[in-house]
Amino acid sequence: MSQVEESIEVAVPVTTAYNQWTQFEEFPRFMKGVERVEQRTPTLTHWVTNIDGVTREFDAVISEQIPDERVAWTTVSGEVRQAGAVTFHRLDETRTKVMLQFDHAPEGLVDTVGDKLGFVRRQAKGDLERFKSFIEARGIETGQWRGEVV
Repeated sequence: MSQVEESIEVAVPVTTAYNQWTQFEEFPRFMKGVERVEQRTPTLTHWVTNIDGVTREFDAVISEQIPDERVAWTTVSGEVRQAGAVTFHRLDETRTKVMLQFDHAPEGLVDTVGDKLGFVRRQAKGDLERFKSFIEARGIETGQWRGEVV
């Protein structure tokens, strides 16, 4: 297992950042390599990714969701094994720190080498930077889900 931890400050209120993150089907707009996310139930998502020509599908379950604070997940089936959380930290009325932490198990030689070379960490950092650009350009979220999962 590899551990990834990245964070970024975004110039939107904590509620806006959190609300946008709960819009899983919008992830392809800022997550490189994510082709599609389907929210099948309030806690189950189906992912299709394509990274460097390698397509993978997997399901992830939301194991914890606390509005304006935290979304945690774990994969439950498919070709990817990971678990993690994104947390939201209010810095002031208009700024939020978004922290992404996850454990990821590389599959096969290519994934293992890519992981050792820091590909997964750079991908996470880039995704957070694209999230920042996306939400700051909009200024408001595309939707919200304020339900709680504990």
